[in-house]
Amino acid sequence: MAVELRVLFGKLRRRLREQANPGDFTWSQTSVVLHLEREGAATVTALARAEGVRPQSMGATIATLEAVGLVSGAPDPGDGRQTIWSLTAACQEMLKVGRAAKEDWLSRAIQTEFAPAEQEQLAHAIELLKRLADSE
Repeated sequence: MAVELRVLFGKLRRRLREQANPGDFTWSQTSVVLHLEREGAATVTALARAEGVRPQSMGATIATLEAVGLVSGAPDPGDGRQTIWSLTAACQEMLKVGRAAKEDWLSRAIQTEFAPAEQEQLAHAIELLKRLADSE
């Protein structure tokens, strides 16, 4: 059952990713964007520490994200030698639109692929999966 769940979640994750059309971003670029969204603005050093990479590697990732307009930097008010990086409004909108596309696809798929009784079963299964996700 564990193997089937892992495979199933991987397949579902890929299907959802296809719906968002995130572009040609690497895993590390996506991870940095999501970190900035979740935790807020950060320096390259803090991002590198959080992502477990060297500051030089993170600097390259940030440079790429800045070049495509997803992040912008501002001087650190406490240390003008550093730059605080945050998501641009365009990036925030891209994330919002991508999530909406995923949710729309998933909602349509549930409505068209499952009978009402199956939808109810799925709702119960979601509660079980929540418990599983919260277990240690």
